[in-house]
Amino acid sequence: TLTAPAPFADETSCQCQAPHEKLTIAQARLGTPADRPVRVYADGIFDLFHSGHARALMQAKTLFPNSYLLVGVCSDDLTHKFKGFTVMNETERYEALRHCRYVDEVIRDAPWTLTPEFLEKHKIDFVAHDDIPYSSAGSDDVYKHIKEAGMFVPTQRTEGISTSDIITRIVRDYDVYARRNLQRGYTAKQLNVSFINEKKYRFQNQVDKMKEKVKNVEEKSKEFVYKVEEKSHDLIQKWEEKSREFIGNFLELFGPDGAWKQMFQERSGRMLQAFSPRESPNSSPTRGRSPSRSPSPPWVFSKASPPSSPKAASASLSSMSEGDEDEK
Repeated sequence: TLTAPAPFADETSCQCQAPHEKLTIAQARLGTPADRPVRVYADGIFDLFHSGHARALMQAKTLFPNSYLLVGVCSDDLTHKFKGFTVMNETERYEALRHCRYVDEVIRDAPWTLTPEFLEKHKIDFVAHDDIPYSSAGSDDVYKHIKEAGMFVPTQRTEGISTSDIITRIVRDYDVYARRNLQRGYTAKQLNVSFINEKKYRFQNQVDKMKEKVKNVEEKSKEFVYKVEEKSHDLIQKWEEKSREFIGNFLELFGPDGAWKQMFQERSGRMLQAFSPRESPNSSPTRGRSPSRSPSPPWVFSKASPPSSPKAASASLSSMSEGDEDEK
């Protein structure tokens, strides 16, 4: 288990004490010699240490069954002279390498071109680097003499990630990062931003804050509208259920076969029965009796004996009037 960072080569007493015999790649792959690990060296600038660097060191560490990985890091002077300005200074780059799990030892102020004296001093068996020719310091390939000596072991580059790519992203989105750092408290002088650009960035930050507030209000309003729509949908659904229930009850009461029609028919039948009662049955005792004939009034003439003449009619009228007077 790793509990401490990798040591620096000029501060450690851990040196390879066994005789340094030249090894072939085939021998190293077999895990020999048994009395010491195979010493593999990898160098670089390692600016903005990223996963591509770590994967290259992992490959260098696992090239052989038993290996000891030494990593050389070039100083700021050499890097600025042969490659260019760095984001991280040499101390930061040294510390970044010390905390990589695949690194056993860090060599500070490593040379730009490997010399036999340097290889012998650190008892390096093989040098690991990607196989792409690295032109620098007036040479088409600074590892050409290492390849010719049979000490070069290639590793694979990780596509899509490099220090140059990261710097390109920062330059491309410079305004965004400048505004972000101004918002975090950095001064315009620290960011090397002019007075006009500082005011512009701060104004853009205010605009972004306002946009964020408007966005939050819109989200909250959308949530409120959604809740209102949900409640209105429930109310409409309940209203539809109640309306269907009301229509059903109405049809049951006032429909063609409803209770109201039956009740109306029953009442109509009772009223008709009250106005025209039924005749008594034939077996009724009053039905057998013969109706008593009431005496005919005296003014009813008998059809059998009509008056034969006007005189006779006047005589009969006078007699009737006399009879009435007698009754009175």
